[in-house]
Amino acid sequence: MSSFKDLRIVDNFYQTSAYYPMPTILISTLDDDGNTSLGAYSLCFPYYIAGKDHYAMLLECRNSSNTAQNLLKRGKCALNFLEDSYKDFKETVRLGFPGQTSKEKMKDCPFEFEKGLMEDGDRPLVIKKAYQVFECTWDDSLEEAYKDKEKIGQLDGVMGPYRNFNGITSKFGCHFILKIDKILMKEKYYNAIINGAKSSTFPKVPIDFGYRDSTYFWYTKFKKALKCPIPDVENDVKTVRYAADRADPDVKFTDDALKMLIKVPRVFLKTVINGCVKYAKDNNITLIDEKVMREINDKRKEEKKK
Repeated sequence: MSSFKDLRIVDNFYQTSAYYPMPTILISTLDDDGNTSLGAYSLCFPYYIAGKDHYAMLLECRNSSNTAQNLLKRGKCALNFLEDSYKDFKETVRLGFPGQTSKEKMKDCPFEFEKGLMEDGDRPLVIKKAYQVFECTWDDSLEEAYKDKEKIGQLDGVMGPYRNFNGITSKFGCHFILKIDKILMKEKYYNAIINGAKSSTFPKVPIDFGYRDSTYFWYTKFKKALKCPIPDVENDVKTVRYAADRADPDVKFTDDALKMLIKVPRVFLKTVINGCVKYAKDNNITLIDEKVMREINDKRKEEKKK
């Protein structure tokens, strides 16, 4: 007999039929008067993370929301990440309540704004106290989602046909693939990413569990970032040599150089070796030894700082 109960799946299952930990962010867009408007969202997650010429987030929301309507019209937004504060979370919950116009919601908004770093025309302002901000542009070319602009203003439910993953996806739903134009980071956390993180340098990030009953939203306060060591699994030199010998006939590796790659997870080994080969060819090197590997590692560190 199973130790679990079969719970019925209903709309908004992630909060009505489950305990699902989520981020809590405020998305800024421009309203019809050119003013910055804020909307509260939890269903916003990384989408394109590697292997493309750009990176992207996925936002899921009501197609009638102020944020969705502003994105359908203008396609620009900023994702503002705030640290743990009950006062700020209470304001976030207020900004997430549906039914008010942008002007009504923003009338008594306590957050201070500043310009972001994008300089390509009109952009919404960003929240000054945010620890990080993603300035984004909706990729409305995917699924020809720009055609959904014809449905702007239909706030009582949109009739099909619908998009599968980008644009208006159901009678009440909308998905946006948001290309990340810039990541803005406060100096303290910027330095932690560049120089190495420790418990005291993590932002105090709250976790939202969403609507749970007819009265409250629920979230958990940040306590402390805990570290857990990565498994110390090493490839043997023979495994690394096998991959290296097949990378390029004109570039060779010494055993000492390959020993510096034994901790690279096997799934990433080919990519790392190909990167080393590219560096060698760009610099007219035919033999990669320990010295060249240190040069490559130093170059990667410098690129990360940039």
